[in-house]
Amino acid sequence: MEALSASTPAAFDERLAAASQGAPGPERVPVLPRQPRTLCDTGLEPRFVASLVVKALHASGKTALSVLTGRLHLSTSVVREVLQALIAEQQVEVAWCGESDIDVHYQLTAFGVRAATEYLAESRYVGPAPVTLDAYCAVLAQQSLRQHAAARITPAELHAALADDSIEPAVRELLGAALHSHRPLMLYGPSGSGKTTLARKLARLYQEPVAVPHAVLIKHEIVQIHDPALHAAPRQSRVLEDRRSCDARWVLCQRPLVHTGAELTRDMLELHSDAASGVLRAPPQLLANNGLLVLDDIGRQRVPADEVLYRLLGALERGTDHVAVPGGASHALPFDASLVLATSLVPESVLDDSCLRRIGYRIPVGPLSEKAYRALLRRQCLLRNIDADEGAINYLIDELHRRTRRPLLPALPHELLGRIADFAGFAGRVPRFDVDSVAQAWSSLFSPMAALESSNLGEIQ
Repeated sequence: MEALSASTPAAFDERLAAASQGAPGPERVPVLPRQPRTLCDTGLEPRFVASLVVKALHASGKTALSVLTGRLHLSTSVVREVLQALIAEQQVEVAWCGESDIDVHYQLTAFGVRAATEYLAESRYVGPAPVTLDAYCAVLAQQSLRQHAAARITPAELHAALADDSIEPAVRELLGAALHSHRPLMLYGPSGSGKTTLARKLARLYQEPVAVPHAVLIKHEIVQIHDPALHAAPRQSRVLEDRRSCDARWVLCQRPLVHTGAELTRDMLELHSDAASGVLRAPPQLLANNGLLVLDDIGRQRVPADEVLYRLLGALERGTDHVAVPGGASHALPFDASLVLATSLVPESVLDDSCLRRIGYRIPVGPLSEKAYRALLRRQCLLRNIDADEGAINYLIDELHRRTRRPLLPALPHELLGRIADFAGFAGRVPRFDVDSVAQAWSSLFSPMAALESSNLGEIQ
C-alpha cells in the first residue's frame, strides 16, 4: 500500500475550506429523519418492538424509562406506548414511580421472563431499533451523489485538495471530469506512485454529512450498517439541528471511505452472521453507501478481478446488489457508492475489454518530475523538522535514482525520511538529511542486488 501523504489533515481542511468560500448556492445541510412519535411512525411491527423492549428489560432488570429509550434509540412516547401494551398483557409491571410521569422504572413479570426467553431464541439482538428497508432506501436516494441536485466538486476545491501532490494539470482535469460524472474510475501506475493516497484525498472532497442508520430490518433479519470505524462524526462542530426532534436510530456521519485490497474474497461481499450480537454484518460495498468504495490492488485478489468488478459495476448500474445471507437466500439491497479502482498492473492485463468499457475513466498515476520530487522532499523534511541539505538531495536524485533507474515515486521521500529518523533515534542523535544518512536509508530500503536492477519488473513501464 502506498504511503500516506505528509500533508497534515488540518492543513488540507484549511485549504479546502478556503477554496470552498464564495462557492455559489446555499450550503447543503442534510436533515436526519424526524423522530417517530408513535409506534406506527417507526414502520416496525408492534411485536418486533415489543421484543426489543422485553429483551432490554431482561438484560438489565429493573430499568428506568429514560434508560430504555436511550438503549433502543426510540422516543419516550413510542416506548411508553409499547410498555402500556405489555403491562396490559401482564408481561411488564411498574417497579417504581417518581414525581414526574417520565421518572418511572419497569421490570418483567414471570410472563415477561418467559416471553423474553422465546424472543431471545429468535434473535439475541438487544440494541438500537432498526429502520425499515424502505426508509433506508429513501434516505440513500436523497443523499446520493448521483442525484441531479447533488453538489459538484469545483476546480478550486480539487486544486486545494491536490496542491501538495504535484499532479500534472492534464491528470487533474481527468480527475475533475471523473468526479463530476460520478462514474467509476481507475487509478493505475507503479506501486508507490500515490494511488491510495490520491483516492483518500478524493473521498475527503465530499464534506457534507450524511445520515446512516444503526441497523436496517430486512425480512425479520437485522443488518448492522453503522460502523464507528468507518462512519466518523462530521468535521463541522456547529449544531446542525435540534437533535431532540430527530430519529435517534440514525447517526450523522461523514461520507464513508471504505478501502479493501488484495485481501478481498468472494465471501467478504456477502452478509455475515454475528451469533453473539444476533445481527448480520454488512459487507464493505454496503458500508460504503453514500460514500467512496476503494478497491485497491486490482488483479492481486484471490478472486478474479473480472468477477468482482462485473458484480459491483452491475450493482451500481441497477442501484441494488444481491447479497447472500449465510445458509439462506439473497436480499436485493441498495448500493450507492462512488467506485475507485487502483492497480499497479497494466489494466488490459487484468480486465477484459467489456469490463474496461464500463469503467468511466482510467487515469495514469506515475512518477513525479524532478522539480516536483525535489519540492515534495523539501516539504516533507520541513514537516519532520529535518534540515534538507541540497547536496544530499542532489546525491539522492543524481546518484541513487539515476544510477539504479528507480523512478521518482511520491512514496519514496516519506519512506526514506522515516528510516533516517529510525536510525538517528536508535543512535541517540538528531536526524539529518545528509549524504551519509540518505545512503544508509536507501541501502536499508533496497538490497544491494536490487539496487542494480530496474524497479519496474512486471509493473507498468
